[in-house]
Amino acid sequence: MQHEHAEAIREATRKYIYVFLALLVGTIITVLASYIPFGVRSVNIAVALFIATVKASLVAGYFMHLISEKKMIYGVLAATAFFFVGLMGLIIWSDADHVSTIFR
Repeated sequence: MQHEHAEAIREATRKYIYVFLALLVGTIITVLASYIPFGVRSVNIAVALFIATVKASLVAGYFMHLISEKKMIYGVLAATAFFFVGLMGLIIWSDADHVSTIFR
């Protein structure tokens, strides 16, 4: 019994170390990508956001234990993302409206 528990702890620790190394490599790739001129600024932003999304999914999946959660938590996460994007869209839309009324 004790041996199985110790082995499970070793396996979990190994998994966390691999995720940490992946995040470290992701950070190095982010820094290196910042020095590469892709030509268009929006491509640089898209590459940075892609790398950040991969790193955020690793953090959420492993360190926040979302990989082993039930399906309901994914629904809550999807609803949060949906409302976040909707509210950001409303803010951007209203900000553009505000700027146009200043210069009339």
